[in-house]
Amino acid sequence: MAKDRSTKAGDRATKAVAGSIGSLGDYLKEHRLAAQLSLRQLADQVGVSNPYLSQIERGLRKPSAEVLQQLARALRVSAEQLYVRAGIVHPDPGQAGSVELAILADTGLTERQKNSLLDVYASFLALNDLPEATTARPTDPPE
Repeated sequence: MAKDRSTKAGDRATKAVAGSIGSLGDYLKEHRLAAQLSLRQLADQVGVSNPYLSQIERGLRKPSAEVLQQLARALRVSAEQLYVRAGIVHPDPGQAGSVELAILADTGLTERQKNSLLDVYASFLALNDLPEATTARPTDPPE
């Protein structure tokens, strides 16, 4: 039963990411065209391949935080805005965005470590959103 719940939660997360990536691609294309840059020119500025950037714009690939930072610089937009559109940082004030930003800004971590920490953090947030009846939570420690 717990496996079914985690599978359903994973499916919801995948759909949410797919939707946010699509909006990220549209946002990037809109700003690229406004900056009068071709796909090839932007790819050269960012340091990625033309096909990879095309896949990001079409919502087929999820870029790393580092690529998002390079895209933000090249397009002169906020990196945080790209993180929100990519689904890395939550725009809601009730959600913790500072944790994600701190992880992304930490130069002592590799991209893989950053992504792993972000995944673990997101899973904890998702677990805390489950109804009380389905989640066994430890009691508070005695004071």
